[in-house]
Amino acid sequence: MRIGIDVGGTNTDAVLLDGTTVLAANKSATSADVTAGIIDTLDRLQAERSFDPAQVQAVMIGTTHFINALIEARRLAPTAALRLGLPATASLPPLVDWPERLVEAISGRSYLAHGGHEFDGRHIAELDPDELRRHAGDMMKHGVRSVAISSVFSPVSNEFELRAAEILRSELGDDVAISMSHEIGRIGLLERENATIINAALRELAASIVDGLSGAVAGHGISAPLYLSQNDGTLMDVDFARRYPVATFASGPTNSMRGAALLSGLDTCAVVDVGGTTSDVGVLTHGFPREATTEVDVAGVRTNFRMPDVLSIGIGGGSLVASDGELATDLVTVGPRSVGYRLTEEALVFGGKTLTATDIAVAAGRAEVGDAAAVADLDPTLVKAALARVAADIADAVERMRTSPDPLPVVAVGGGSILLPDDLPGSLAVHRPDHFAVANAIGAAIAQVGGEVDRVYAIDPGRRDAVVDEARQEAVDRAIAAGADPAAVRIVDFDEVPIPYLPGNATRIRCKAVGDLRLGTAS
Repeated sequence: MRIGIDVGGTNTDAVLLDGTTVLAANKSATSADVTAGIIDTLDRLQAERSFDPAQVQAVMIGTTHFINALIEARRLAPTAALRLGLPATASLPPLVDWPERLVEAISGRSYLAHGGHEFDGRHIAELDPDELRRHAGDMMKHGVRSVAISSVFSPVSNEFELRAAEILRSELGDDVAISMSHEIGRIGLLERENATIINAALRELAASIVDGLSGAVAGHGISAPLYLSQNDGTLMDVDFARRYPVATFASGPTNSMRGAALLSGLDTCAVVDVGGTTSDVGVLTHGFPREATTEVDVAGVRTNFRMPDVLSIGIGGGSLVASDGELATDLVTVGPRSVGYRLTEEALVFGGKTLTATDIAVAAGRAEVGDAAAVADLDPTLVKAALARVAADIADAVERMRTSPDPLPVVAVGGGSILLPDDLPGSLAVHRPDHFAVANAIGAAIAQVGGEVDRVYAIDPGRRDAVVDEARQEAVDRAIAAGADPAAVRIVDFDEVPIPYLPGNATRIRCKAVGDLRLGTAS
């Protein structure tokens, strides 16, 4: 058995699975103290379906702890950014494009030093240990507790980042956390550097959060290993989560899409996850979320780490419904404002005074929650127009996510998907599978383990096949090292893009491998 938990902004969902069979599922309002909420969630699962904690083989959690901390600029560690690239890269220093409030929240300091590589591994300049020691002395003077090291083209060669980290540790001591960009971001210096700085700022919080989650699980007598969901739909163990908290940022939408794949039996489709506040629209390709190929903005900071390609719109179960007195579809609005987690206090069906999308669903007979008599007098024309507005906006979002003219099935999940009709405008059939309301928790529970390579290779004539095989094998090896069953690892994504403006047959290769979690052994 496995337990999957997904902590969202409005609800916390949980499931108990035996293989792929759902034994128990529940949905509760997310509490301010998310760790306490997880304890309550485990209590609810035990009450719904009594189980022996010793029979649970793994617990998977998708959490909003870290993205919320960044957005709210709270509980972030004093952080320094060290870039290795002089005499190049001096025109735009680290943190140059960050919002001022975030720079202040991390007491951000930036340093430039010699080093870095060309795309083919040649040195831009040699590392200067004395220069790094001087920077370390200034960091210590200003109370820096976490350091982000980035080097030009470090995904090609991590040599200088590793040496710089060794020097800084000897000067600052082991209590200072060090994050290196070659382990976090992709090609693209500023975006990779930004992702590394974010990760560094969250390291202290990650340690306390992971300890709290582990304590909550162990407090229920569950000795099984704990895993956290990553942005790409794969898992990381708690030690990995302590080092790379930034990898959890988009785990919510990703879990929903992975759960939708299992529940619907479709591995290529559009997934619409309708929550309490927003609807997230993504695309599954071979059972995994399509990844964003451009920079991703997180709390006003440009990054390029692995994130799913998701379009979010302000439609959910708590969305406010309004009209200008006219009841035509184009004059009725649903969202983007929402009552969020206050739905059970403010919606009409729960005794409140605010007309929400949930009230519309109850009035239309699509849901049985709260007091249906409270919305019995709603104008049927308003109800119809509001539902049509929701369907039109969702259909438009799905259309915007399409990249080919081929038909794309639509799978609706999340508690708010009761707002959607059986067919969207444009002849798009909507699949609403069993247990659709807790698809995100199911996605967490079934998540696999992955490994990825993203690097620029200089391919000599006649060696293309050998380089591709090398990249594939490295991705497989990384998945196995992360805890995947060697017998079940497969390549799920491969991308090869020649870069014509660089010499030496430069080619960027991205390769991703995934496999089932190897239970019962340490990763």
